[in-house]
Amino acid sequence: MKCKKCNYGFMVFFCCALAVSTICLGQKKKAAAKTEETVIFFDDFEGKKLNRNKWNTEVTGMHVNNELQAYVDTGSTVFLVSGAAAEGAKKGALVIRPQWIPGFKTKDGQTFDFVSGRINTQNKFEFAYGKAEARIKLTEGAGLWPAWWLLGNGMWPACGEIDIMEYVGEKDWASAAVHGPGYSGETPFVNRQYFSAGNDVTQWHIYAVEWTPDALYFKYDGKLMFRLNKKMTGHYGKWAFDNKKYLILNYALGGAYPVKINGVTMPYNGMPASTVDLIKKNKAKMLVDWVKVTQKK
Repeated sequence: MKCKKCNYGFMVFFCCALAVSTICLGQKKKAAAKTEETVIFFDDFEGKKLNRNKWNTEVTGMHVNNELQAYVDTGSTVFLVSGAAAEGAKKGALVIRPQWIPGFKTKDGQTFDFVSGRINTQNKFEFAYGKAEARIKLTEGAGLWPAWWLLGNGMWPACGEIDIMEYVGEKDWASAAVHGPGYSGETPFVNRQYFSAGNDVTQWHIYAVEWTPDALYFKYDGKLMFRLNKKMTGHYGKWAFDNKKYLILNYALGGAYPVKINGVTMPYNGMPASTVDLIKKNKAKMLVDWVKVTQKK
């Protein structure tokens, strides 16, 4: 004979458990909704040509950091590839590749032995706050200086610069940094990520920054490698990361940062002959699988 009290107690327990489960499920759904991300910019470089509706190709007019290259708008320095040439990027990849062109003269009358590529989204896509990330593969070579970064409009450094990834040829590490008023150039806010053997910068990595109104979180392959907030910059100058910024991908050569790492002065400032030969053979390059910017709802 069944006990009515036991049956009643079981029913109460079951109903309570169901109610708690329903509440927890509802809370999880609300939490997920709060953290849902919306893609506000994306380019997977699928196709035959760079999408000029999204990107500008810069031509050198201003020269900085004692770099060795002039930036040009040509299909030999900035182009798209697919298939085996994309080296694992399934839908294709962007390639930025410096070239050896001795005696090249810029529009402002300066002479360079190298040309390269630099693209940006200025006036086409600019944003404030969110996550900017790119999947990138690089070439080893002392003095090579490719970068993935964000820059604000106006005078530098007050406009604010967010260097998500910079690489100067030592394949076991890449660095992130920020520049603003009172903490530019030799910025105190810089950090390196060292990669494990067999998974260095010559492999694909996702380089990202999560940008909030009062902090920057740099993540490589999802792992936090550097954090910066308003209190930290406040010791040096004004927080320069409350304005819209645009995306930049570029490939510099030699100059200030590389020479401080490798100490090379010949045949070029910050770049040895072995790297010059690499460029002459068109083997120095940066491949970009995709670029994405998201914001939380």
